[in-house]
Amino acid sequence: MAHIVVLGAGLGGAIMAYELRDNVRKEDKITVITKDPKYHFVPSNPWVAVGWRDRTDITVDLAPTMARKDIDFVPVAAARLHPDENRVELVDGRSISYDYIVIATGPELAFDEIEGFGPEGFTQSICHVDHAERARTAFERFCENPGPIIIGAVQGASCYGPAYEFCFILDTALRKMKIRDQVPMTFITSEPYVGHLGLDGVGDTKGLMESNLRDKHIKWMTSCKVQKVEDGKMTVEEIADDGSVKATKEVPFGYAMMLPAFRGIPALIGLEGLVNPRGFVIVDKYQRNPKYRNVFGVGVCVAIPPVAATPVPVGVPKTGFMIESMVAATAHNIGNLVRGSEPDEVGTWNAVCLADFGDQGIAFVAQPQIPPRNVNWSAQGKWVHWAKEGFERYFMHKLRKGTSETFYEKAAMKMLGIDKLKATKKG
Repeated sequence: MAHIVVLGAGLGGAIMAYELRDNVRKEDKITVITKDPKYHFVPSNPWVAVGWRDRTDITVDLAPTMARKDIDFVPVAAARLHPDENRVELVDGRSISYDYIVIATGPELAFDEIEGFGPEGFTQSICHVDHAERARTAFERFCENPGPIIIGAVQGASCYGPAYEFCFILDTALRKMKIRDQVPMTFITSEPYVGHLGLDGVGDTKGLMESNLRDKHIKWMTSCKVQKVEDGKMTVEEIADDGSVKATKEVPFGYAMMLPAFRGIPALIGLEGLVNPRGFVIVDKYQRNPKYRNVFGVGVCVAIPPVAATPVPVGVPKTGFMIESMVAATAHNIGNLVRGSEPDEVGTWNAVCLADFGDQGIAFVAQPQIPPRNVNWSAQGKWVHWAKEGFERYFMHKLRKGTSETFYEKAAMKMLGIDKLKATKKG
């Protein structure tokens, strides 16, 4: 019998546990360790922040499903990973040993890297449902006394889609309340151009995003570094292509939501050979760490180098389907290892993304997510908003049922020619 630990139970970790159960042997033990006993659907957080969803609408209690799948569930945070000893130390003093471990922790949010930044400072966040609820309270208070709004992402951020989503969702919400005319809006981003997304664009995302911002009367600033945030004021440097400071501006706001940079969780920081200086897990093409061969990584916690050099640091996003691609490869490869074979599956890292704008949206397909690509497509329409709502219900159903991929999903992806695993020769 092998003992496989999954560290984290977010989008990647929960699906990872389910897929492992389908790929390893019946006698193999699977344990999930997570600080959050309940899963919340992160892509719906922008809706929570404007009151279109409540926490209960996007939350799944994982324990009953894990029990039905014969997966041990430990809702206790990890204090430290000890890869040389094959064990995870928990904050309650316990240790759990493993034969294989999949790190799927997601990131730590680096609000502290900018003075006055984040929910404990003067800006809001939609990275966690707790933050989204606070953002909703702040938005309701803001609507009683409207003023300028700033939305965007700071230097080093690697997740830009939700910033654009929330910007346009706020625009829609304000128009419905008939107070949009009282709210000047500015989108401030570290991207070198609007629609870069950390991916050097996908299809015509640059043109589509610029057109939507212009149509909604939203100003934008690119290649920006946020120096500090004060109550009602954000100090921003605009950076030229040569890295010099082109201008420093103080931008006023009555409400602000800026996505932070990410880093690895404290339990991983400083583990040489396992993580990079930022704390992200180093993996090979099989999702396995080169130094610790029984350690795998999936999701936002994985180290991926930037697509290209930019005037301001811009990270690479790990989108949902890309993460599921990592999960599929990892589950197959650990299934091989417990049976005495070697890993042989490689994830495609394809990306399928639906960005909701409140009453319409933009969809894109990038195969693979990192350029150059075989498919590089984007489109806009009201159907994207409906598709995003449909996907929310579908994904929540998957988590409650305890399945990583339904027959219908497999058939749809096959019809569209979107694969999770690369075609590889197996000796």
